[in-house]
Order: sequence, then structure tokens, then C-alpha cells
Amino acid sequence: MNLPKRNSADGRCYWLKPEVQEELQPLFDQCIQDAIDGKITRLDSLWPPVVVSSIGAPFAVHDLVRKWIEVQRAETLDAEKAIAFSENLRRQSRWGEIDYYLLELLQRELQEKYFVVTGNEDDYWKEQEYSLKPGIRAEDVPEGLLRFACYVAVNYKIYGANYEYLSTNYLLGLVGKVRPEMVKSLKENGTGNLPLNLQKRKTKHFTASANDAFAVIRITAKDSTEEGYREVLNYLCEVLKQEDFPRSYAVEFKGPEKIYLSVTGLPKKGINQLFAGAVQYPSLHSLLERYARLAMRQYEQYTNLNDEQCALPGSFAVFALGMLGQKWRQLVWNYLDLCDDEHSRLQEKFLREYVKQFGFTADTVPIFVRGILSMQNMKYSKDYAAWMANAESLDALLEAKAHLSEIVPSGFSSDEDDDDEDEPIEETEASPEEVLQYAWESICYVIWGKNSAKGGQKAVEQAPQELKERYQEIFRQIADDK
Repeated sequence: MNLPKRNSADGRCYWLKPEVQEELQPLFDQCIQDAIDGKITRLDSLWPPVVVSSIGAPFAVHDLVRKWIEVQRAETLDAEKAIAFSENLRRQSRWGEIDYYLLELLQRELQEKYFVVTGNEDDYWKEQEYSLKPGIRAEDVPEGLLRFACYVAVNYKIYGANYEYLSTNYLLGLVGKVRPEMVKSLKENGTGNLPLNLQKRKTKHFTASANDAFAVIRITAKDSTEEGYREVLNYLCEVLKQEDFPRSYAVEFKGPEKIYLSVTGLPKKGINQLFAGAVQYPSLHSLLERYARLAMRQYEQYTNLNDEQCALPGSFAVFALGMLGQKWRQLVWNYLDLCDDEHSRLQEKFLREYVKQFGFTADTVPIFVRGILSMQNMKYSKDYAAWMANAESLDALLEAKAHLSEIVPSGFSSDEDDDDEDEPIEETEASPEEVLQYAWESICYVIWGKNSAKGGQKAVEQAPQELKERYQEIFRQIADDK
């Protein structure tokens, strides 16, 4: 299908400008429907996020959600479609990209249509006391609208900043005025979609509960035995096999053995403790891998870790196995393939410990390089340059350079942040060689820092004579290697 030329300032998507409204409206409507049906994909890793419809038409996420809420009405809102639309956009971007618009919809269609302020009107609007308007009965408030309000409230709790508890309380407070049983059930049992034996489980080794509404799994281990860890891991896998369980979630684990993974800088949380304990038993390693592969989802994260320690679900299981050696190299690679800077930063801690333990070799260098490119601004360390300063390691890095196009993740861009520009500049698409060069310079900076500038001039000057030629090859432009 021949699509119109993209008309946004950065050339990444379509804007519904009046002069092209008629031409673009069918494409926009199709993208809305694809968002409901889960057929959209993320265009690239740049910001603001853009999604692409099933026929290849790109639109900005904020445009989609903003125009979608304009036509939504309390009386006709379809909760299933509204939740699917919001959830698929969230998965392709982030909650903070859509929450403002969803809250605006509920303020307009739920609060303002059905409620009046009955408390102190000087209070902040999210903390005011609300009651039904005179003449409106509880059953007059549409069930679908209330279900959608619960969805938004729960997402604020899972993905919102700490202060967004006000939004959760505000929405659940409104729902509680007309359907108190809905809020009570949500808090105690989740949506009710999980099987009862997963909502709560108790054995001689552990007790656990899973709430799919608030996306939290709580586990208390009674012992640190192999069988105990096996039961816990199997329970986690059973929960994650449920299609509707949130892919971003919290695991709150308590156990008698206070040990943690030997990766400096990881948060000493229960999830760390769980996998540090379980990895001690070789017979459980395949079960750890099973959990990791069920858990790993791009653009998702453990929700009980702060922004600086954000991590892709499955991270701690991958770290535990990865530190055992090259048997788990493919798992580590697959994990790094899913990491992104917005939802996962702990891979930086792992990568450092990984090369510290195993060195820069033909096996580890591709992993390290792929890891650098899985996040923005990985920190330089002088240790990397020291560990790299030998023939074997430099040869491994040169081999990675020769196969860089196979290592750079899809969607990797050489575009730099131009937010400080007063006027948007016309975007010119980078050539494959320019993208690879930018990626290679990022890798060299992590290893050699400022010494990598100007073609690695200082790094080459400081290199031992017998290694100078290798350093020169490393810092040679990608185009010159061909």
C-alpha cells in the first residue's frame, strides 16, 4: 500500500493537520482499531513514542489517546475495548505517556457527570469528598465506566510515581461510592480471573498470594530447601502462564536465608534474595531459566524497584544464571535483546561483574557490546580499558566490530537529542554505516572514555608498542574497514 509522506516536524509520523485531515483520517481510525486489537508496534526507541498500524501508518501515541478520549462518552464506553486500547498503548510506550488523558476522560465522564463536591472545596481536587448528584442513583452510573476507572486506578498504583497514590485513591473513592463491593473485591482478590489456587497458596514450604489487579505476588518461604525453592519457582511460573496477569509486576519475597547475588550495586530486595538462594541448587537451574523466559517482556518492569534500579522482569534469574558461565550465554543475549533504557538499567551492574569475572573474551565481548547498546549512556570505567589491554581481548573486540551489524539491536538510532533546538531541524535518515559508526563510538567511549575521542588518539598513544596496531584498527572508521 502506498502511504502518504509523513508530515510531522521530525518526519517520524503523521499529524492530522486540517489540510490533510480527510486523507489521513482513515489511516488514523485504522490505527485506533489496531491499538484496540493489539496489532500496533513501536516505530523506534526515540521519544515521543510513535506506533505503527498493521498497514504501516505511524502515529504519535499522545495523538492517538488524546483524540480517542474526545469521542468517548460514559453511556457508550466499552470497558473491554477501552482497557485493551489503553493497555496496548502503555505496553508500546509507558504509562506516563497516556495517564493524563485517561484521567481527564474519567474526570469529565465520571466525576463531573455523576458527582458533586460535598467536602471542603478548597481541598486539592483529588482529595476532595464527592457524593452522587441529587436524583442520581448508584445504578445509573454505567458499569463499564466504573470498570475502566478501576483499571486506570490500578495502573496508577502499579506504574505511577509515588505521589500518584492520590489518583488511585481519587478514582477508587468515586467507584466506592456506587460499587463498594467492586473496590473491596479488587483489593482482596484482584480481578477474579486468576484461579483460586493461584490467588492464594499454602504448602509446608511457603505461603503465597497473587493479585492480578494490583500486579503483585507475595511469597513467604518457611525454609531454604531445594524443594521449597522448587515449589516457589513453579508457583511463579504458573502465575505468569496466566495470559491476563500483568507483565509488569512486583514480587515481594521473604525468606529465612539473607543472601544476595554477587553483583555489586543490585538492590537488596526480596527478588534478589529469592534467586540468589535458588541458584545454589543445580537441579533448579532449568526452572530458573523457565521463569526468566516467561517473565521477560520488552517495555515491562518490576514495579517495586525505583527508577534508578528499574529492571526487566526476569532480570535477577538471568543474572543468577549468567554469572555461572557461558552455558547461559544465549539466555543473557536474549535478555539484553529485550532491555531498553526506559524500563531496565540494572543490566549495567551485571555487565560489569560479568566481564570482571570472565574477562573480555570471544564469548563475552559480544555480550558486553550488545549490553552497552541496550541502554543510553552506560557509564565509562577505567577498569574496562585495563581489562581490554591484551591481545586476546582486543582481537575479540575487533571480531565484534567486524560483525557489528549483527550485534546492533533493531531500532538502534544515531539520532541525538535535539530538545534544546529552538526550531525542529529537517530530519535526514542516517545511513547504515552512520548508525554503525555511532554505535561503535558509544562502545569505545564506555571502554576508553575521553581517550576514545578524535579517533582514539590518546588511547593509541598510550598503548604498548606491540598492541598499537590493534588499537589503530579498533578506532579506524567503520567505512574505512570496508
